[in-house]
Amino acid sequence: MRLLIVGTLKGQLTTATKIAMENGATVTHAEDHEQAMRVLRGGKGADLLLVDVALDIRDLVMRLEAEHIHAPIVACGITNDARAAVAAIHAGAKEYIPLPPDPELIAAVLAAVANDSRELVYRDEAMARVIKLAQQIAGSDASVMITGESGTGKEVLARYVHTRSARAKRPFISINCAAIPEHLLESELFGHEKGAFTGAIARRIGKFEEATGGTLLLDEISEMDVRLQSKLLRAIQERVIDRVGGTKPVPVDIRIIATSNRNLADAVREGTFREDLLFRLNVVNLKIPPLRERPADIMELAQHFVKKYAEANGVPMRPISAEAKRVLSTNRWQGNVRELENTMHRAVLMAQGDEIGPDAILTPDGDRLDLAKTPPAVAHATMAAEQVTRALVGRTVADVERDLILETLKHCLGNRTHAANILGISIRTLRNKLNEYADGGIPITPAGTPGEYPRMPMIGA
Repeated sequence: MRLLIVGTLKGQLTTATKIAMENGATVTHAEDHEQAMRVLRGGKGADLLLVDVALDIRDLVMRLEAEHIHAPIVACGITNDARAAVAAIHAGAKEYIPLPPDPELIAAVLAAVANDSRELVYRDEAMARVIKLAQQIAGSDASVMITGESGTGKEVLARYVHTRSARAKRPFISINCAAIPEHLLESELFGHEKGAFTGAIARRIGKFEEATGGTLLLDEISEMDVRLQSKLLRAIQERVIDRVGGTKPVPVDIRIIATSNRNLADAVREGTFREDLLFRLNVVNLKIPPLRERPADIMELAQHFVKKYAEANGVPMRPISAEAKRVLSTNRWQGNVRELENTMHRAVLMAQGDEIGPDAILTPDGDRLDLAKTPPAVAHATMAAEQVTRALVGRTVADVERDLILETLKHCLGNRTHAANILGISIRTLRNKLNEYADGGIPITPAGTPGEYPRMPMIGA
């Protein structure tokens, strides 16, 4: 983790610095906003900013946003001033810490930033296979493509690979290719020189240089403009980049991990993604299955989120009731893990009594998840399917087979040949089954029931 302390707090934050460094973090100091921005533009980067509450935190937040620099801010002050704390939070700080700092509090803040809620939780065998492959290739420098639907945890898996690589103590830098306008993405990736374009007030080190020695995550790479892809391909192949407005190549040493929620093979056929870039990135593909295909993970994750948000909100950790588990297990989870996490956060807040019941498993609109509005046809089909399924429970295979054969024969008005074709069995097998049922005293629809099939008149009759 990279910690940047902003302001004249070095003496007061000796404890924070020591704790951070003991945990493998690098610590940089800046006297004011200007120096802090120079540090961040210079490629050192930061995962967390500890900022003197006496400084203009709102101004710093606006500067960071203007230059698309993303790092959480924790305000610090030498007094336990409630007004200062509230003002700092309103200005954009994530937390306020009074000084001198409590060692355990500083350690907790640093741990929270380092973990950033990216714990890998799984139990299902389908996910276990993906994790096993990730472990096998983590130690290499091979490029990795992580694919899967939105919300499945692609960035979580990317960080997992990084933390188990030889680059684990070096930076992990992430950039969302879909979140940055096309005309700014090149500068974000490769940096720029002062005056390279309107608004380039100083040299800015891009993500490639910032990630040198570590890992660069190109999140949602499928959204990158095809014209920029050629420059990215050169950077990956030759391990050099050209800053916007620069005059000489800059060497970089990084491992590339890319993610996509789209089928890039289809994008290649459509001409929106370069085939040679896909080959370069897709050395190893980690395909994360959607949550609906990982049923054993649903309850494992649900329990994890209950614990997490009960602790975060200071409420009792209630067990999930059997009926609530049924609701969770049968939902489709179109938003995958992200949707489940939000659902369990709401459940923790809304639950009453000793358990989290189905009344607390709600949609964002406040409706019960199992009673959410669906199109009438879909709701009817779902209800019919559930009724059929429930009717089968507790019966033997022989009983179900018998009823299926007899109902099919009845539907075919006794026509043995037609019934056998529908059932996918031979006419001989069908007759043997019917004889068996008849011997047991079960009535059988007779052959040649009137109205079965009208007979065609014979020629010359």
